[in-house]
Amino acid sequence: MTAQETDPGGKVTITEIARQAGVSVPTVSRVVNGRSDVSPKTRARVEELLRLHGYRRRPAGSGQSAALLDLVFNDLDSPWAVEIIRGVEEVAHAAGVGIVVSAIHGRSGDAREWMRNLRARASDGVVLVTSALEPGLHEELRALGVPLVVVDPAGSPVLDVPTIGAANWAGGLAATQHLLALGHRRIGLIAGPPRLLCSRARFDGYRAALEGAGITVDDSLVVPGDFRPESGCTGCTALLDLPEPPTAVFAASDQMALGAIEALRRRGLRVPEDMSVVGFDDLPEVRWSAPPLTTVRQPLADMGKLAVRTVLRLAAGERPDSPRVELGTELVVRASTAPPAVR
Repeated sequence: MTAQETDPGGKVTITEIARQAGVSVPTVSRVVNGRSDVSPKTRARVEELLRLHGYRRRPAGSGQSAALLDLVFNDLDSPWAVEIIRGVEEVAHAAGVGIVVSAIHGRSGDAREWMRNLRARASDGVVLVTSALEPGLHEELRALGVPLVVVDPAGSPVLDVPTIGAANWAGGLAATQHLLALGHRRIGLIAGPPRLLCSRARFDGYRAALEGAGITVDDSLVVPGDFRPESGCTGCTALLDLPEPPTAVFAASDQMALGAIEALRRRGLRVPEDMSVVGFDDLPEVRWSAPPLTTVRQPLADMGKLAVRTVLRLAAGERPDSPRVELGTELVVRASTAPPAVR
């Protein structure tokens, strides 16, 4: 890990140091981290400001343990987030590390406020879950020497940031192949937000399974969703309103699958007798749904565990074994799927 500087009082930021010195943030970072590619005059000016503002420096590879990590979500209103937190807390507790949980709601103002708070509390590392930081904030994290690990990156991952994900493509493939094996040929998809890599990968797995069975994707059978139950209900209703509804639905999240089951109930239709439903995540509650949900198990808690282990290794000056990790997914067959009814 590069050296890290902190301001205990949170009164000044590395950006402010750069402004006062008349240099860029990366230049200040190079001075703090002992890099040689800074002119003596600039180095002297920056070091004087660092002394003036009382920054503490932690040497790289000192072996000093991290004491506080930040866990940052886009939203916290999902059981999915709880499963990630459960895994994070287990490893952090065993390591004696505190966790600060935040939600930035995709708003730049919230992200900047979180960054100000992070500087004030001198966080030792960040685990970012299904969110995307503005480039300027990411650059400031880099300049501060705060290690970052991304779980389920929202967009194309930054090249020098380790990522932890799941085999979303394989999961989408397995869900759709399961329905095909039961005899379904008109299979609807309630997709996740297209801005998310995991959503696109699940859709690509769905498409690959259909094409592998010689079936062209019917765009009318693909409806948008946002991973929440309401969008699953709305999406399934749209599919039911088609002149020829599908006989099965793959929802790209368990919550949307539960919403789809509710849409079917409102129409007086039964699962799986009238329509089969498959979800994605294997949240704890879906084994108790009516009927218990067939789904793709995503190792959410394990993803959280691995993210903390990785960021702790970075904080100790070590390199991760691999910058990109995808944990396996697994199809879990329950009672919400069956062969299509004869019509």
